[in-house]
Amino acid sequence: MERRLAAILVADVVGYSRLMESDESGTLAALGACRAAIDGLIAEHRGRIFGSAGDSVIAEFASPVEAARCAVAIQRGLASGACTMPDGRRMQFRIGLNLGDVTSDGENLLGTGVNIAARLEQIAPPGGLCLSGTVHDHLAGALDLALEDAGAQKLKNISRPVRVWRWDPGADSGAEPAEGENGAEGGRERSRPCIAVLPFDNMSDDPEQAYFADGLTEDIITALSKHRWLDVVARNTTFAYKGQTPDIRKLGAELGADYVVEGSVRRAGGRIRVTAQLIDTETGNHIWAERYDRQIEDIFDLQDEITETIVGQVEPEIGTVIRQKVQRAPRRDLHAWDCYHLGIANFYKFTAEGNREAQRLLQRSRELDPSFAEAHGWWAYATVLGMVYWDTDPDPALLDEALAAAREAVALDGQNALLYMLMGRVQLARR
Repeated sequence: MERRLAAILVADVVGYSRLMESDESGTLAALGACRAAIDGLIAEHRGRIFGSAGDSVIAEFASPVEAARCAVAIQRGLASGACTMPDGRRMQFRIGLNLGDVTSDGENLLGTGVNIAARLEQIAPPGGLCLSGTVHDHLAGALDLALEDAGAQKLKNISRPVRVWRWDPGADSGAEPAEGENGAEGGRERSRPCIAVLPFDNMSDDPEQAYFADGLTEDIITALSKHRWLDVVARNTTFAYKGQTPDIRKLGAELGADYVVEGSVRRAGGRIRVTAQLIDTETGNHIWAERYDRQIEDIFDLQDEITETIVGQVEPEIGTVIRQKVQRAPRRDLHAWDCYHLGIANFYKFTAEGNREAQRLLQRSRELDPSFAEAHGWWAYATVLGMVYWDTDPDPALLDEALAAAREAVALDGQNALLYMLMGRVQLARR
């Protein structure tokens, strides 16, 4: 097998399964038109398609600049109406770009270079693209785009964090920034908070007890990963710091983490003591800390109990801190992420005035970022709650709008349990 460096482009249809379920023939017709346009642009930019299954396209380019130009041309071409569904909606693609080492197996390409591009596609904004730092390094002076630095991201099944840059034409409005601008203000501003869980220290006299500390750390990482609004640094990455006492601010910069969980385990006889703390990497300040003293009966039950207790406190603490930061920040230009958290803060006031303001802010978040699933779900819940408790003349049509928004949230992120709960609340209000 031959190894070489290649720029890889991966494109995939947004919500393809849902589109096929609602209108199979119309979806296939629109996909055919899209593929004709995409294939032509790849050939025009001297790329080669080596993978195509269902709604996806994988191509290689000798130049990362040419790959990026092709990706932008594809998204702008499709946005101009190259392919539409029978009901008038545009079929949208996500695109991921990476420059990396690949292995050729006949006409096919394999390896981490391809895998990273595929993972970048999955986190790209609809109609936009995500590119790795290796691609971005080659674009200076060659391509003017409003790119947002999304920091080091943990990608599924990729052991090390990858530096990611995003381009969202919806935020960019097709305008290229003036020379010297970094374009961050014009890019996609929403970025999930990232948390790193450092290996818990074994403070016991018996070094064999380290297995409990390591197991507890792994369980906390796994449990936090289930909260889909959080990015969690991979276990293999954080365990490289085992036995070290790194500077938290430097660690945050290295891992792209906004928050760090660290702690210790101490066992004496039949008792065990676990301490845990949550730290803001920007300031180095402690956000939350707790100590747990337990009797050891079943070690695995104990591990599960402490994991659930820690994660149950860490996750809402992060949400509270984010809302406090947004509330303190200047409000000249509120983005979707800001509006969402300000909306949630007002929702939890549980007053008529707070509810109206929550609806307004969450609606604005939906408008700024139509792919923001949580904004749709919480707007729906705030709306029905306002009708039930404070609206003396409720509008029945709003219930239909709320259910449509809740269903949109679930369609955008079908793995988020919270969104099903919010949809259930809306359906309960509709009896």
